[in-house]
Amino acid sequence: MINVTQLGYAGVNVVELDSLQHVLDKVCGAEVRRDGERLYARVDERHHRLAFYKADTMSLAYMGLEVESLDALRAAENELRGKGLEVTRATAAEREERAVLDMIHLRGPDGVRIELFFGAVLEKLPLKPGRAISGFVTGELGLGHVVLACADRDAATRFYTEHFSFRLTDYIFWSEAEATFLHCNPRHHTLALMNPCFGMVPGQFNHLMLQVKSIDDVGRAYDIVLEEGIPMVMNLGRHTNDQMTSFYVKTESGFAIEYGYGGVEVDDHDWDVKVFNAPALWGHALQA
Repeated sequence: MINVTQLGYAGVNVVELDSLQHVLDKVCGAEVRRDGERLYARVDERHHRLAFYKADTMSLAYMGLEVESLDALRAAENELRGKGLEVTRATAAEREERAVLDMIHLRGPDGVRIELFFGAVLEKLPLKPGRAISGFVTGELGLGHVVLACADRDAATRFYTEHFSFRLTDYIFWSEAEATFLHCNPRHHTLALMNPCFGMVPGQFNHLMLQVKSIDDVGRAYDIVLEEGIPMVMNLGRHTNDQMTSFYVKTESGFAIEYGYGGVEVDDHDWDVKVFNAPALWGHALQA
């Protein structure tokens, strides 16, 4: 089994960049760089954690899963090939664009591009956030989390837990939705897998989450969203399972950005897997 330490980065194909840049910069407080039809968001000492590419349709372009060394990356490549999976080594241009020392990639369930990498490039200058915030929670916990719709949620869960070191955190089953939450470090979940509910189709990217260090960061961002009339998927609320206090901004491309504070961390030595029948303790009401 391949030991994945965190979600290091993610890339998303988007249909527009202007309003997304404003949300990332002035609402989330990321350091945003625009390069033609590409947008990069920096949230810590790394060159960037998020990349967005202008495209005709929205989709998750890739997710970057970090391993602990170059030797671990080589071993992962050999292990995956030995299991009959098709693995490709990154080109020099791909390594440069991702700002990593080395990377391999393969296709996972529903065609999701999974990139395994080591050696994220660190910036010499401190983070220059788009607005005053206390900072983002990354470090050993990684970027945050991504949520995907799957044609076969159980099969997708087996793929990530049998090939990689993802562990089961918990489940939420509500209405027509069935969601499985997986972790690879103390963050409550790095990856959540759902059935194709609420109009989603298999392989669809639902949302990404950014966690900040203060509830005041969330509150001030929420004020900006309300004042500017920025669309939301869900209003301010608190989740049942990870107990994150957050809200969800709706991007023009169709995916959401969850912006939150205070998530529970997992200790594998005494963690009990639970099943919840609702996603929110309070709030998180769907917005028109």
